[in-house]
Amino acid sequence: MNLEQQHAILTIALLAAFADDHHDEREREQIRRLVDTLGDQATDLHLAGLYGQVLLKQVNLISVAATLTDPSQRQLAFEMAVCVCDADGHTTESEKAFLQNLAQVLRLDATVTTPLNQQGQAMADLTDAAAPKTVALAPAAPAGPGVAVPDQAELDRSILNYAILNGALELLPQSWASMGIVPLQIKMVYSIGKAHGFELDQGHIRDFLATLGVGLTSQYLEQFGRKLLGGLLGQLAGGMGKSLGKATASVAFSFATTYALGQVAKRYYAGGRQMSTALLQETFQSLMQPAKDMQAQYLPQIRQKASSLDMGQIMSLVKGR
Repeated sequence: MNLEQQHAILTIALLAAFADDHHDEREREQIRRLVDTLGDQATDLHLAGLYGQVLLKQVNLISVAATLTDPSQRQLAFEMAVCVCDADGHTTESEKAFLQNLAQVLRLDATVTTPLNQQGQAMADLTDAAAPKTVALAPAAPAGPGVAVPDQAELDRSILNYAILNGALELLPQSWASMGIVPLQIKMVYSIGKAHGFELDQGHIRDFLATLGVGLTSQYLEQFGRKLLGGLLGQLAGGMGKSLGKATASVAFSFATTYALGQVAKRYYAGGRQMSTALLQETFQSLMQPAKDMQAQYLPQIRQKASSLDMGQIMSLVKGR
């Protein structure tokens, strides 16, 4: 896969991200920063300005798709678009229309697109399964006689296990693997809140993640972009990818993000949700670098976990209470 084809697939993924106009300004800003970051990582891709071009509808999908001459590349582009559209747990009518048009432009018939749509929906369903959709967010009872205080060491072990699992998911070349990361993060935050006496719903958790700068769509796009630039997704498009043992560059993001997210959530709910937006963001950023440094220490466990994962296991892990 050459640079022009990598650029084309990233462009299609970004078009998919904006097929739904309901992203708030935080998510749009995260996507903009993502494009800038990917451009810094691969200057030959000339990504500067791509965000604006897509947002202003200045990108010609037919011309972009024409650079994907290999059937496996066109299938990969469609698969990524499906995953991006499903990243937030549902597909809107405008996203469905985009995917239908994309399938025609990429010259993919239903025998190819139907299984990919079904797979994407199955993984998107995990987001809905990760936490209740609607509950009353009552304040936690104050600690006192007879009130159980969460075991901090146990919470730390749980956060580390989630981080290792999500790091392992990002090592896998399959697109569905990255789609398991966000619902597992949602489930982790839900369990931390519950341990501190809060019953959280999806809306609250998604807003919490967005406040920290960890949006659902932008996070998946970042995982996908690093996989593509790192050659890991090449295993699905012409056999150009790296082996599992060598594909370690991207794992720092999901491991570190999940670990830092868990630690911030632990402090936030232990303090009765009193941290301001600015303090939440500052705390999260201060924890990211130490969490990235931890990744090297736990890389053997991450690799071992990656070698044994399949879709059924991931679904069971997310749906299990």
